[in-house]
Amino acid sequence: MGKKRIASKGQKSETLKKGSAKKLPRKKLDVGILYVQSTFNNTKLLLTDLKGNAIISSSAGSLGFRGAKKGTPFAAAKAAEELSEKAEKLGLKEVDVIVNGVGAGRESSIRGFISRGINIRGIKDRTPVPHNGPKPPKPRRV
Repeated sequence: MGKKRIASKGQKSETLKKGSAKKLPRKKLDVGILYVQSTFNNTKLLLTDLKGNAIISSSAGSLGFRGAKKGTPFAAAKAAEELSEKAEKLGLKEVDVIVNGVGAGRESSIRGFISRGINIRGIKDRTPVPHNGPKPPKPRRV
C-alpha cells in the first residue's frame, strides 16, 4: 500500500516525467547526410549533420516489422517516411545520400525520403565489393 505522494509547488510530479515523449534536438539543420544501410534482413537509416554527428535514426524493425517483412521495400519506404517527417521538424531541406548494402530497400528508402519534399544533392554507393572473393571449396571426393 505505500504512502501517497502529494506534489508541492517546488516538486514536479512523477507522472509528468513518465509521460514525456522523446524530444528531438533543438538544433536547426539545413543540410545533412542520410546513411542507408540495406541488408537482406533489414533497412537502417541514419541522418547526420555534415560533420557526421548522428541526429535521428530509423529502421524497418523499429517500426514494428518483424521477420522477413523487415527486408521488404515497403518497410524501407515507411522507415524513410518516418525519418523524413522528423527531419522536416528540424528544418532539413537538402541531404547527401550514402547507400551501403545490396538489400531490397535501397531505392525505395530514398524514394520514401523524397516523397516528403526534401531535396537530394547526390547519391554515393559505398557497398563493399570483393575483388576476387574467398577461395572456392575443393572438389568433393566420393
